[in-house]
Order: sequence, then C-alpha cells, then structure tokens
Amino acid sequence: MARTTDVTPAALILAGSRPGAPDPLADYAGVAHKALIELDGKTLLARVTAALRRAGIDRIAVSADHPAVVVEALRLSLQVIAPAAGPSGSVAAGLSALGAPLLVTTADHALLRPEWVTRFVADVPAGTDAAVLLARRDVVEAAAPATRRTWLRFADGHWSGCNLFLLATPAAGEAIGLWSQVEADRKRPWRIVRRLGPGLLLRYLLGRLTLGAALRHLGARAGIHAAAVASPYGLAAIDVDKPADLDLVRTLVTR
Repeated sequence: MARTTDVTPAALILAGSRPGAPDPLADYAGVAHKALIELDGKTLLARVTAALRRAGIDRIAVSADHPAVVVEALRLSLQVIAPAAGPSGSVAAGLSALGAPLLVTTADHALLRPEWVTRFVADVPAGTDAAVLLARRDVVEAAAPATRRTWLRFADGHWSGCNLFLLATPAAGEAIGLWSQVEADRKRPWRIVRRLGPGLLLRYLLGRLTLGAALRHLGARAGIHAAAVASPYGLAAIDVDKPADLDLVRTLVTR
C-alpha cells in the first residue's frame, strides 16, 4: 500500500507510573519500575529505544516521571516529557512536543523489532490520520502458543493490540479525546461499539461488524480517517503486563 507519509516519524515511548499501589510486575522482577526490567543485559526501555533507532527513527522521547526511569532515559539520550493523566493525556503531550507524524509505543514492548516498525509505517493506507497495529489470533498463537491474551472479537477475526500507533497527521490530535473515553473499555469492545449507536452495536452483537469498520466509524466520530493495520508478526502482540508475560518473554529471548 502507499505510504501515508514519506516523513520519518518521531517516536514516543510511554513509561509513566500508575498512581497508587506498587507495580506487582516491578516487584516480581526486583526493580523500581518495569521499564527497568533487564532482558539479555538491557533494560526494557533500552531494548525499545534500540529497536526504534534501528528502524531509522532518530527523534525519540519517553513519557516518564519515575526518577530511576528518567535517569535511564537520559543515559540513552532520550528526550523526557512529563506524563499527563492517563496514556491518552501523555500522547497528547507528546504530540504537542514532537509533532506529527508520531509513532507511539510502550516501554514494556520487550520484543519490539525494527522490521515491525518499518512494516507498520509502510502499510498504513494513504490518507490515514491515525492508525493502530493489531495481530490476528491465529498469527499470535502460531508465534507464541503459550501466550494468554484478551481478544477483540470481530466478524473478521479475533485481534490483539500490538502497542504500536501512528499519529500520521496533526489532525490525529482530534482522536486523542476519543481515545481517553475508550481507554477504560479497551478490553471490552462491545462497550466501545456502543458509543457508535444502536445500529453498529447490533451488528457487533450479531457478529457482523469487522474491526476495520468499527475503527472507520470511530475515526469519523472524531473527524479523522482511522485505520487498523494487520501485523504478520505474531510476537508483536506480546508485551509485559504481568509476571507470566515476563516469564514467557524471557523464554522467547533465550530461544
């Protein structure tokens, strides 16, 4: 497909701290923050940064406020942007600071590879304002049979997010407000579809709504063109949210 932009995007790595109780994953790994978990001698933040740089991205910032993560970010020569309330607020701050096109990922994307990034950006359809990378269940389970995911169930398959987003144009900022509304329901797609009206909700409940159609309608509600991009790389859906994820990723890295 035609690229939506020929400009190399900047990148934002989300590595904020959740308020309240300590992160059980960081406790499990014995570190101050999960971005500092080490795999193969590198912190997760360093691994993600290296993958982005090998994908040709030079302008990279991290949204972080934990002192130890900030120190690691500065060691990696990353720009540090103070996080806002929730991931959507942090993305808005990143877009304001870095501009579009902006690639967004997370510090816990432990297996991130440069070819996933370059393939995603190349596959975003021309004219798209905002895109999200997802992988079908069969692709994910073929690559990592032991993984346990929460699947987005649509007529064209079951999907898992890959923690890669492209805000291709400045207009993508219009979708951030909608993003904040659906954050709490990201693992319950019927609640997200419900926002689009009873007709689409009925199509979803009857198993007739595709993921692409849902995203197009969500984008239209925000006044932008939004698209889903299917990843051929099943491991792109594997992040590190809980101890079982970390154990799996350690096994995959060892292999």
